[in-house]
Amino acid sequence: MSITSEFKEFALKGNVVDLAVGVIIGAAFGKIVDSMVKDLIMPLVGKAVGGLDFSNYFVLLSAPPAAFTGPMTYEALTKAGVPLFAYGNFITVAVNFAILAFIIFLMIRQINRMKKATPPAPPPATPEDIVLLREIRDSLAK
Repeated sequence: MSITSEFKEFALKGNVVDLAVGVIIGAAFGKIVDSMVKDLIMPLVGKAVGGLDFSNYFVLLSAPPAAFTGPMTYEALTKAGVPLFAYGNFITVAVNFAILAFIIFLMIRQINRMKKATPPAPPPATPEDIVLLREIRDSLAK
């Protein structure tokens, strides 16, 4: 078997195609979860802990350039090329991951329930020639 035909057989298997679809949908779903965390959950968490904005939690690893006159925010300092230890962004991404993992867990749990709920298919009927051969066997055994 040549490598091209072997690769074609591998690539056209259902699992590979399902994985590709899953990755594409997962990327789009990740953006939705990212927006949910950034725009809905983190503002509520920030409000609960005193109005703090996690995206602006960082430590400067070097001083900004002398010509820098912008605000001391994560976005402005990053654009200016200042190296930052941005632990606030890490907290946001960690919450994003936890929510995404929980949602995937719920989806897999539901899929597994649906698989269990489906009764197994009845076994196929025994072919007529097998039935006849069994009858002949049983009549000869007498």
